Amino acid sequence: MHAGSSREQELLKGTTTIGIVCKDGVVLATERRATAGNLIANKTTQKLFKIDTNIGVTVAGLVGDAQVLARYLRAEVSLYRLRRGGTLSAEGAATLLANILNGNRMFPYYAWMILGGVDGKGGHVFSVDPAGGSIEDRFVSVGSGSTFAYGILEEGYSRDMSVSDGVDLALRGLTAAMKRDSASGDGYIVHVITSREYKEFGEDEINKRLKALKIPLPPALA
Repeated sequence: MHAGSSREQELLKGTTTIGIVCKDGVVLATERRATAGNLIANKTTQKLFKIDTNIGVTVAGLVGDAQVLARYLRAEVSLYRLRRGGTLSAEGAATLLANILNGNRMFPYYAWMILGGVDGKGGHVFSVDPAGGSIEDRFVSVGSGSTFAYGILEEGYSRDMSVSDGVDLALRGLTAAMKRDSASGDGYIVHVITSREYKEFGEDEINKRLKALKIPLPPALA
């Protein structure tokens, strides 16, 4: 994720984000590094946002645009809840986000997002690109480290895996990306969404899982 840059092709590649559909919910995960060209601008960047009790989004791209989009989407989803008396479906939220991105062509948002959610049809993850394209899949990775993450996801993913297994897979995918992608690093952010709850993992829980997976702790967690 980039704090600032003059080239769109650079803005969209600096990070690693992951979304995974499991049999009992959805896992969303990112690392924490923000870059500005070759500079590591921030080591504790928030790239994963809770939108509602059943929906979250990850962001790769320009920090300012990511924050604006997260606030915009959260406000619209809250209005839907107030007007309809219930939560918006994951597909509906992905369509809403795609329309927001597509409707701002004159001043486009430099952000590529993964929207994950759970509704009456189960778990979903959508890749939503800066032009407003929305594609659903079983697992998605976005950002400059996604090539390395996909190698782990392709090998380890199973449709019948639990969210606990999905968290471990996401941590392994992020670790592979951080080893080879200089724009990814400095720790992990993990959220899990099920029909029962929206859970944001704390550093202690992530730390324990990394140790169990025999993954060396990054400096932020060591």
